[in-house]
Parts: sequence; C-alpha cells; structure tokens
Amino acid sequence: MSNIDQESSKRASIGLWVKRIIFLILPILVLVFSVGGAIGMSVFSPQPEENENTVEALPVLTAPAVRDSVALRVSSQGEVRPRTSVVLASEVAGRIAYVSDALLPGGSFQQGDVLVRIDPTEFSLRVTQAGATVAQARTALAQAQSEARTSQQDIAELGIQNASDLALGRPQVAEAEARLASAEASLAEARLNLARTELRAPFAGRVRTRTVDKGAYINPGMALAEIFASDTIEIPVALTDRDLASLNLGIGFVANQENPGPLVHLSALIAETERNWTGRITRTDSSIDTETRVLFAYVEVEDPYGAASDNGVPLAVGLFVNAEIEGLMIPNSVVIPRTALRGDDQVFVAGADETLEIRSVTVASSDRQRAVLTAGLSPGEMVITSPVRDAGNGMKIKAVEQASLSASGSSSGDELAAITE
Repeated sequence: MSNIDQESSKRASIGLWVKRIIFLILPILVLVFSVGGAIGMSVFSPQPEENENTVEALPVLTAPAVRDSVALRVSSQGEVRPRTSVVLASEVAGRIAYVSDALLPGGSFQQGDVLVRIDPTEFSLRVTQAGATVAQARTALAQAQSEARTSQQDIAELGIQNASDLALGRPQVAEAEARLASAEASLAEARLNLARTELRAPFAGRVRTRTVDKGAYINPGMALAEIFASDTIEIPVALTDRDLASLNLGIGFVANQENPGPLVHLSALIAETERNWTGRITRTDSSIDTETRVLFAYVEVEDPYGAASDNGVPLAVGLFVNAEIEGLMIPNSVVIPRTALRGDDQVFVAGADETLEIRSVTVASSDRQRAVLTAGLSPGEMVITSPVRDAGNGMKIKAVEQASLSASGSSSGDELAAITE
C-alpha cells in the first residue's frame, strides 16, 4: 500500500471518531444550555411586588343601637271560637211541625225564641188523660176520707176501745192519697213533655249548623243544630316562657278588677281589607301543653257581632287572627333592627377598627321590625344588619351606615351590591 492510501485511511478513521463524539456530546450540551437559560430567566426577570393587604374588607350595612323606653309586645295567633256552644237536641220523640227561619247557618236569635216545635197533639192528649186521672184520684181520696170519718164516729158512739186502723179507715185514706200523688206526678210529667215539644234558645246567639227539617221524625237525644252564644267569644293563643315574662303572666292566671289582664290587638284580612278588634287576656291554662311545651292564654272579646265589630264587620267564629299583646314597659332598654339579631341571642358588632365582633345579648322581646335588648350591647354601638357568610371574630369589614342608604331612596340590597362592585 502506498503512503497516499495510508494517509487517506487515517483521515477517514479520525473523521468517523469525531462524528461519534459530536453525536454523544451534542444532546448533553443542549440540556445544559436549556437548564441554564431557564435559571437565568428566573433570576434576572423582574419580580412582582408583594401585596401586604391580601384580604379585602367585606362591605356591610350597619345601624346604631338606640336607648329607649319600650312597651314590650308579644305576637301570637289563634282561631276565634265561642265561649259557650251547645248542640240543640230533643228530649222527646215526635215529628217536627215547625222550624224557625232563624235556624239556618249564620242565623241569629234571642234568648227564649222557639227554634223547633214538635207536633204537640199526642202530648196534649196525655196531659188531658193525666188530668182526668188526677180528678179521679181526688174523688177517691175524698170518698175514703168521708168513709173514715163515718167509721171513726160509729166506733166512738159504740165505745169501742183500741179499734184497729183498718176499722178506722186510715189505710184506705193513705192509699187514696198515694194514688192522687202518683196521678199528679203523671200530670206534671205529661205537662213537662208537652213543654219539651218546643225547643227554645237558652241564650242569644247564632247558628253554626242545622241537621233537620220540618216533617222529620226525631228521637230523644238526636242532634238538631249546633248553636253558640254571641255575647262573648274567645281566642286561645300560645305563649312561650319568654312571652309570659314579657306579659308578666303566670300559670293559672285569672283576671280580676285589680288586674283585668293584658290588652290584645287583633287583626285579620277580610275581603282583602285588614280589620281590627280589641280584647283582653282573661285567663291562662293551669298546665303546660305536653306536645308543644307552651301555655295557652285566652283572649276574650265581648259583643263581637255588635259593639266590638270593626265598622260592622264582626269578629266571627272560626276566623284566624293575629294577636299583638301589650306587655311590660322596660325603661332604658337598647333597641336594634330585627335584621341585626342572629339566631336567638347573638349580634355582629362593627368595631371602630373595622373588624367584626360576635357578641351574645339578652333579648327581652322581638318582632318583625325590632329587637329589644336588656344586656350585652351599649347605646351607640353599630350592629351589622346585612347578611354575613362564615362570620368570625376579627373579620375585616367596611361598614356603611344603613340610615344613609335608606335616605338615598335605594334599597339596602341594591346599595350593598353597588358597594361590593
């Protein structure tokens, strides 16, 4: 082999080795430069400024707690029912000959009015028969007495001593007297049954239901109608233990001249118009209801279909009414909006440092508009009235006084939404 061929072979071998080295080293170099570039970009790229206040304050509506002397009120509900109600029933059997025009559902009547009359013909005959029996018994008694006097005179004239009672006619007189008494009792019973053919109203009132008509045959005890007295009605209302404290009432309370009972304002919608009446609690139950754990008080209204009506609209039996009961006067109490009360005894207070504080309070009374507190909050403190989710002590808030929002003419929800945006 010549020198030229040897030289060419060496060059080819060296080139092959160089290609192999480059093939192995090139991926390593690419990886090194990629990592280095990423590190360099992270080191030399501008860093974002740190935000020291990362928690945004929650906009809330607030209202001030106000000191005031408040007359407590208790809200309840109940159904109007008659204080006196009876089922009209006959005490004798017979066919109905007369039914009063007033004996219709809703009809009114006065005490003593004849509501139903049973055909009295048979009962009149019994009175006549019983009267005749009495007359016969009186004649028999007079005859027995006359015969006894005659016997006694004869025995005396004969000088008979220790004569028997039978000889003197005494048993005969006693028997005649007994027969007369029995006949008179039968006459009284016949007259009573005749009087019972007329069913008279035991009081002035109204008719709830009627179950019979003229011509029907009835038996003793059969219900003819249900009537109730219209002089006084009552409404049972449920009271909790807190309600009793607000009204200063106890178990088994009965009204008297010195304590006539709390005044009650009643209301109901009739023909889409609110009607109002006034009554008083006159008594409470003597035991707690075992199912509901409440005590029932009874509101009475006198003459509900007359003087106590609202422009002629009566407080009718069966009507469901709302009751606002006047309670104790609490001086120097703290009043807050009802929306500020959380649960039964907590409020969210907006602190001066714009943080939220959960505080327990003592509630004397509450209704739809306000809550009356006796402890736990001072006048002038700001309470949160808007909803707050996941509230916690120290939560950052942005307080907006609710009074200023209402003055602007916008609703609280719209204003709060605008603030949040």
